[in-house]
Amino acid sequence: MQKADLKNLERRYLIWLYKTAKEAFDRVERKFTQLKIDRIILKELMTDRSSRKIAKFIAEFAAYIDKKEKEGLSLKYEGKELKSDYLFLERKLAAVEKAIVETLGSAGLDEIKSLYEKEMTERILKSTEH
Repeated sequence: MQKADLKNLERRYLIWLYKTAKEAFDRVERKFTQLKIDRIILKELMTDRSSRKIAKFIAEFAAYIDKKEKEGLSLKYEGKELKSDYLFLERKLAAVEKAIVETLGSAGLDEIKSLYEKEMTERILKSTEH
């Protein structure tokens, strides 16, 4: 096998490793980033002039936010400590990023992060579930 072929195999494997590690890590972290945005939306809805007319929906949205927060906390923490599986995901992602830099350089890491972000954005835009 030629050197370029081996390098391509390594690159694809690193892309796959990054994708799987980042997706697992993001499943937990996105709960918290969504909470921040949801709270901004909730605050705006509560100050809207028509908030009395839509009070039922605002209350449902607030309950949804509370549920999401509890789910996020249960995925990330055990008491006040980080859960071991969350800590593993965090450390694994960092180790994969380090392996990418060692193998492909920091530009390689930037490229893989960009590819991942593009893929996730395209998934959202193509989604018809919601």
